Amino acid sequence: QQLSQDGDVVACANYNSPGQIVIAGHLKAVESALVALKEAGAKRSVLLPVSVPSHCALMQPAAEALRLKLDSITLKLPAIPVLHNVDAQTRDSADAIKIALIEQLYQPVRWVDVMQAIQKESDQVIECGPGKVLTGLCKRISRDIVCTPVFDLASLEKVSG
Repeated sequence: QQLSQDGDVVACANYNSPGQIVIAGHLKAVESALVALKEAGAKRSVLLPVSVPSHCALMQPAAEALRLKLDSITLKLPAIPVLHNVDAQTRDSADAIKIALIEQLYQPVRWVDVMQAIQKESDQVIECGPGKVLTGLCKRISRDIVCTPVFDLASLEKVSG
């Protein structure tokens, strides 16, 4: 986490791939950082249209609200290992899962670390969702992982053979 001269927060929010990092924080601080990055030679720096400063200290009030909600429910351990974006680690208790979920609101997404952890177990990744963004990031992280996006019935049928 970094503070600008006037105390605004700007911090790394996502380590997406080598050469692609997302920052978050107060708008003025993010805009200043984008200018500084361009001046320092960044190939591309754009302001993303997002409604909240995810994965930085400004989300700590939301994390506290999530903690209160999670304290009121019972979680079960997943049937398969789940890597958490906050540290690319699995959890072995419901309480530890809750902590990871809370931390993820105000800590950066460590996508490179997650993909490297997956690569230790498998060379095949299926991205399930509306697009191919994570597949593109996967290819930037390692050419040794086969990433396949599944975003509609046709792509699902192709993958399931």
